[in-house]
Amino acid sequence: MGLCFWVFVFSYSFSTVNADTAGGGANVEGTVFIDGKAHIGKIDNDFVCATLDWWPPEKCDYGTCSWGHASLLNLDLNNKILLNAIKAFTPLKLRLGGTLQDKVIYDTEDHRLPCTHFVQNTSQLFGFTQGCLPLYRWDELNTFFKNSGAVIIFGLNALSGRSIRPDGSAVGAWDSSNAESLIRYTVKKGYDISAWELGNELSGNGVGTRVAANQYASDTISLRNLVQDIYSGVEPKPQIIAPGGFFDQNWFKEFLDKTTKSLDVITHHIYNLGPGVDTHLIEKILDPSYLDGEANTFSRLQSTINSSASSATSWVGEAGGAYNSGRNLVTNAFVFSFWYLDQLGMASAYDTKTYCRQTLIGGNYGLLNTNTFVPNPDYYSALLWHRLMGRNVLSTSFSGPKKIRAYAHCAKQSQGITLLLINLDNSTTVEAKVAFNGTSTLQHKHKLHRLHRLHKYRHRHRIHRTKVIWFEGSKTSEMEREEYHLTAKDGNLHSQTMLLNGNILTVNASGDIPPLEPLNVNSSSPITIAPFSIVFVHMPSVVLPACR
Repeated sequence: MGLCFWVFVFSYSFSTVNADTAGGGANVEGTVFIDGKAHIGKIDNDFVCATLDWWPPEKCDYGTCSWGHASLLNLDLNNKILLNAIKAFTPLKLRLGGTLQDKVIYDTEDHRLPCTHFVQNTSQLFGFTQGCLPLYRWDELNTFFKNSGAVIIFGLNALSGRSIRPDGSAVGAWDSSNAESLIRYTVKKGYDISAWELGNELSGNGVGTRVAANQYASDTISLRNLVQDIYSGVEPKPQIIAPGGFFDQNWFKEFLDKTTKSLDVITHHIYNLGPGVDTHLIEKILDPSYLDGEANTFSRLQSTINSSASSATSWVGEAGGAYNSGRNLVTNAFVFSFWYLDQLGMASAYDTKTYCRQTLIGGNYGLLNTNTFVPNPDYYSALLWHRLMGRNVLSTSFSGPKKIRAYAHCAKQSQGITLLLINLDNSTTVEAKVAFNGTSTLQHKHKLHRLHRLHKYRHRHRIHRTKVIWFEGSKTSEMEREEYHLTAKDGNLHSQTMLLNGNILTVNASGDIPPLEPLNVNSSSPITIAPFSIVFVHMPSVVLPACR
């Protein structure tokens, strides 16, 4: 009858993961506390999102040119690994956009000039001349998207029609004519676009240039009216998304207040680790207090949305961690999964609906290798999250070593819950038990009579809020859970090879994504989190009110 109590569950130890890394280190205990009474956030079913950008091969940072042929204009759409990598998510959201989207024109009927490529020119805004999207390429892209099952968000050029003043501000109303022509062509061809996003990094102080919030709001309303007209009779209509920029509380507040009926999603970008040239990126990634700093942005944005009259939800529209293309062997290596998965967990806890990683491919922060298309470690981290972490987010805390990061969701497409545990320490192995605050049951498909006895025991003894129930091995020994332990090859944080339960993850000769098989283990002992490791734990036997 709604009685609440703490339930402590011991969990099986996985002692063989990365034993060399743990050699000589200390073993300490800790407890994951999960409040199971109600969820604190709800993510989209396709929460995991990745970006495709416009940067040509000539885009270089700090003397390194890391983009190759990863642009929307030249990406090899016939690559089997690329197709399989997207199909594995069923579906994967793809956000098409980035800095140069505000210099892209579309080769539609209204466009009279030659359709030319981007040309590097340091005197131009963003370092390149205007570029063009040919319609034949738009056709090719949409055929590929349909075959892959991707969900598409397209970023429109928001600088069209504006002039840029010496102070860096972009003034004048948005000229929507070219965008309108592209949208009409898209609808005529039957291409499925989930959302249209207006602009990239023009909010607040902007990057390169900026647009005032009141003008941006007016332009967003124009986009909404345009989409409503073009998609008349079509349901569901694409979402309207903006501004795709860095969070500035005053700017975002004004923008939300003036788009209350026109905006579906407000997007912000995250590059909280600083420039890719920074030699201290790994120190930041492994510092819990540094990681915690981004919670302030999520919290203030959530508060800004909740205090407005807008019904818009929040997305992270682009996040590469380290700006200017990231850093080789850091943002495309095993160590970056610590940052990335922590970001996914943190964003979810603040009711962020979707999180778009910069990039799917391209730069030094791609989920796929820019040249070979082979998945980098973060690809597998993203895929495990997508398959295991359900929509309902649970309030989670950890008591024990400070370098353990803990998150929990209701399980995805199955009963129970899934934990995400991250160990940022290089020598400490943590033995973690799990405690639940809230009415909870443990289930086992072969031992339902034990559930019945447990149910009678609870009612007979009138368990109160402060009662602690220990489920000892004799009652749960035949219950199992699934564990996915992620470690770096040879314990090297710079490795671009990830191990799952001690086995190398890699595509086969046909370009197939490997199966992500768990360990099926007994639920009677603590979860072991090895040094510098990540663990997903699916506990199907735990049923919480928040997950019903």
